[in-house]
Amino acid sequence: MPVMVIDGSTVIDFVQHAESFDKAMERKFYSIDVNHDGSLSRAEVRAAFECVHVLECTLGMPDAKSPRQLNKIYDSIFERFDTDHNGVVDMEEFRAQMRDILLAVAHGLGSAPLQIATEEDGFLQDAANHELEKNSAA
Repeated sequence: MPVMVIDGSTVIDFVQHAESFDKAMERKFYSIDVNHDGSLSRAEVRAAFECVHVLECTLGMPDAKSPRQLNKIYDSIFERFDTDHNGVVDMEEFRAQMRDILLAVAHGLGSAPLQIATEEDGFLQDAANHELEKNSAA
C-alpha cells in the first residue's frame, strides 16, 4: 500500500477537475461491472464494498456484524446509489454518489495534512496522483 500525505483540498480539487475525476470513475465503474453490461447490479456493488472491508471495522478495529446486519447495510448502500430505483446503478448514478462520498471524505480530512496508506487503485490514490500531475505541470 502506498503511503502519501493528503488533505481535504487534494480530494476536493480532484473531484472538481472533471476530466481526471470522470476518467477515474469510469475506470472504477468498469472494474466493478464484472458482467460488462454497462450497469452495476446489487451483487456487484456489494462485492466492491466487501473488497475494502469498510463495514467490518470501526476506527480500524474489527467490528463483528451479523450477516443480517451486513445485508441491511449493503442493501441501504445500493438503494443510495440507485437513485432512479430501477434495480441497477448506471454510470451517472455511480459518479454522483462517489462525488458525494469523496467530498464527505475531503471535509472529514479538513486542511491538516495527514499521512495515510491507500490502495494502489483507490480513489484517494487517484486524488494524490492528480495533485502530483498538477504540480508537475506548474
